[in-house]
Amino acid sequence: MKSYNDLIEQTFEFPTLEFKVENNNLLFNNVPLMEIIRQYGTPLKLTYLPKISEHIEHARMLFKNAMKRYNYKGTYTYCYCTKSSHFRFVLEEALKNKIHLETSSAYDIPIIRELYNNGKVDKSTYIICNGYKRPLYTQHISELLNDGFNVIPVLDNLKEIEAYENTVTAETVNLGIRIATDEEPNFAFYTSRLGIRYSDVNELYRSKIQHNEKFKLKMLHFFINTGIKDSAYYWSELSRFMYKYCELRKICPDLDSIDIGGGMPIQTSFQFTYDYQAMVDQIVESIQWICNKNNVPVPHLFTEFGSYTVGESGAVIYKVVDQKLQNDKELWYMIDGSFITQLPDSWGLGQKYIMLAVNNWDNPYQKVNLGGLTCDSHDFYNTEAHSADLYLPIFEQETEDQYIGFFHTGAYQESLGGYGGIQHCLIPAPQHVIVDRDTDGNLTTRLFAPEQDSEVMLKILGFQETAPPAPVQKLESVEASKNGEEQPVEELERQES
Repeated sequence: MKSYNDLIEQTFEFPTLEFKVENNNLLFNNVPLMEIIRQYGTPLKLTYLPKISEHIEHARMLFKNAMKRYNYKGTYTYCYCTKSSHFRFVLEEALKNKIHLETSSAYDIPIIRELYNNGKVDKSTYIICNGYKRPLYTQHISELLNDGFNVIPVLDNLKEIEAYENTVTAETVNLGIRIATDEEPNFAFYTSRLGIRYSDVNELYRSKIQHNEKFKLKMLHFFINTGIKDSAYYWSELSRFMYKYCELRKICPDLDSIDIGGGMPIQTSFQFTYDYQAMVDQIVESIQWICNKNNVPVPHLFTEFGSYTVGESGAVIYKVVDQKLQNDKELWYMIDGSFITQLPDSWGLGQKYIMLAVNNWDNPYQKVNLGGLTCDSHDFYNTEAHSADLYLPIFEQETEDQYIGFFHTGAYQESLGGYGGIQHCLIPAPQHVIVDRDTDGNLTTRLFAPEQDSEVMLKILGFQETAPPAPVQKLESVEASKNGEEQPVEELERQES
């Protein structure tokens, strides 16, 4: 009978630069996963930090090559989209590469302050502030501007600019405008809820920016949910955006930059065939061609890659704790974690990841279903991106352990599933291990966070008080049900007695 190793090598081009097998065990970026398991146990989340820097340098190389090929006169700026993963170790690794940041929430700004206090960013670092902004967010942005930070608030609605007009004391505010793009034809909505519609952009500039000495419109922002894909939809939307840029550039000489957002895909299958350089070449060529046709200078290019920056650095490792044959053909491998809580994209979006056995590669294989620990019927994983079936090594549970890994899981999973909080069936957040290399190239590991325990959950749920409970307060008045008139609380208490 063929081994699991035979199956993988016959199905894919394997080994790869990232994955290989030694002594029957899997290595991920030359990290011996079984040694990590023996040291820390499972379930565990793992982040391989050097992968973050590798992707940043790769993107810079792509744009450098494309700009040289087409003699493009603008510059390229790499921003990291913080919402993909806010963890300190991610941001600090990314910032080693002298990149810039994009935010989406008021609570990003205290992180910016902390990074500045620790010397990880300076006041020349671009802070691109996106998202629909409530008062706390605009307040934090105004405070950064007043303190001399290099902030570009990207206007998401027509009234947002008023918040900066009233609170910013800085001499100049460089602004961006997000364009509301059309959604993909099969999407539930025709136009994105985010950004300002095309027909309002020029009027917003003329009425609130052009004649205000405080404001300069420096950037137009473009993003579509499907990401950067070689599709008629993507090229149509990018062209439409660039024609608007050219139209606005002719009446706004300060406008000199565009942000084409994020959306560079990551590898979620060994059959991934995306041609990064060809896509970037075509983006740069298209932008230049439209600008030349309209006789306007080409813009400086910004990107805000999130998943691309951090996604391929992550992995989740589980142990198979039981085998259950539920009928004649459905065999379940039960894992010591949960897909719903720890890989929520696999459950909520049907996202597939690279899934491989960590050990027992010489064993024969069989078709299986993977089951999580929660009592939810949807807590399972049983197909791959390339196949409707899932195969893993056969093993003797009494004498062998079986471990499995999900790879390229570094983006969004904690943001969506929660980190250290209360999750479905009180499944604990797993331990998180950081893997790095020292200056000599030797592997180093450290435990970022242990597995969540019951005491933490009891405090969150209020069973163990961490502070005196807040005093109970009475409403001063309530609406009477009979005639709609408000009556004092004392009067209602008298009526009830």
